[in-house]
Amino acid sequence: MIKTSFLAVLLVFFSSFALDYEEIKKSYYRSYQYEKTGDYENAVKALSFVYNEYPDSYTVNLRLGWLYYLMKKYANSVFHYEKAIKAAPYSVEAKLGLTLPLLAQQKFSDVEKVCYQILKTDYYSYYGNLRLSYVLRAQKKFKEAKSVDIKMLTLYPTDVNFLLELALSEFYMGNKKDAQKLFKDILILDPENPTAKEYLKKF
Repeated sequence: MIKTSFLAVLLVFFSSFALDYEEIKKSYYRSYQYEKTGDYENAVKALSFVYNEYPDSYTVNLRLGWLYYLMKKYANSVFHYEKAIKAAPYSVEAKLGLTLPLLAQQKFSDVEKVCYQILKTDYYSYYGNLRLSYVLRAQKKFKEAKSVDIKMLTLYPTDVNFLLELALSEFYMGNKKDAQKLFKDILILDPENPTAKEYLKKF
């Protein structure tokens, strides 16, 4: 099923190439150039031709989801990321993209659901697990967050992001000695880490 879905996405994308390759190429080029200058509105407008011709295609919706996120138009961003997911249901990148506007709106339970969908496809997705840990902790589900952190630290023992998440969960669970040790370890790996410095002052 994954292979079939992937081929379907490719066919949609490359069929558009067969029709107006140069015009589509120019539209994307202009969009990227506008993005580089922070002109996100025109970056979106540059893709209007492509979107009007292929409103259900994966690539253009993925790109629009990102651009609307940068513009802080989160409802639009969610709309396009969801269309991208519909076009490619197994896409991890589209689901990771969807977590961005949801996080920006602090819709933590929605992000949690999306992250679990990601992990069904890619159990060790770095950002899928990191964002899951974050939103679990934000919802005070510290034990669940800790479980995610330990799983990922088995693969990335010195990863500061997961060490920090684990330290914060330990702290808020009342395991102060473990948290203190973790914050100190983090400062060995990342001497200027502001969060570790801030929390070490609390002991």
